Amino acid sequence: MPLDRRKVLQLGPLALAGLTAKPGWASLEGRHRARDLGVRIGRLQPGRWNAITDVPGVEVGHTTLIEGSGPLVVGEGPIRTGVTAIWPNRGVRQAYLPCGYDVPNGNGEVTGLLQLRSLGILGSPICLTNTSSVGMVYDALLDHLPDDDLPAVEPVVGETWDAVLNDIEGRHVHKRHVDAALAVARSGPVAEGCIGGGTGMICYQFKGGIGTASRQLPPPLETYSVGVLVQANHGARELLRIDGVAVG
Repeated sequence: MPLDRRKVLQLGPLALAGLTAKPGWASLEGRHRARDLGVRIGRLQPGRWNAITDVPGVEVGHTTLIEGSGPLVVGEGPIRTGVTAIWPNRGVRQAYLPCGYDVPNGNGEVTGLLQLRSLGILGSPICLTNTSSVGMVYDALLDHLPDDDLPAVEPVVGETWDAVLNDIEGRHVHKRHVDAALAVARSGPVAEGCIGGGTGMICYQFKGGIGTASRQLPPPLETYSVGVLVQANHGARELLRIDGVAVG
């Protein structure tokens, strides 16, 4: 249930504080997903899109930056990066949502986690990008938060490291790219793979990127959906398991 922003701030610790944009619903024609190839993980059925957007109100958009080739020249490229934006719902900046988190390992950063732990609420879109672009994306999200006399919650920005394929020190993600990803975000099928924040990622020594899925809960909870979106950038080849099978 959404929580009124003003009431939350009155009760919580904050009351004491004085480009090529590609939409999340881009065509998946010609691309096969695991279920299309007969890999059906788990017992529950996916939602209509088998994506995080099966959760009502959630929208996803991407801005993908691909430019240049050849040897690395810091500040010039090659550029293989971007930003992925997730709206929990369009009203999240005024009607906060309950939120929790888990940190299975510390090799990665997400802004605002201490505030999430203290307040248990989410009050901004969530963006995913590369490690060196967290600050720029954070600043861009601040411009999308309410401009009034109340203190704002912290924007939530996650990162993974794409320096093997991308000129990460060149910091090529800018405010206009974040704005574009937020603007094109939609419900429906979510573009996956080498797109948005996942453009330069590597997973189990294969090309990594963005992935998503959903599951419908069984009766009597069938009106509820669980969705996930992953920016995959981890793992050695020999650790790869698919549906419990060691294929790496």
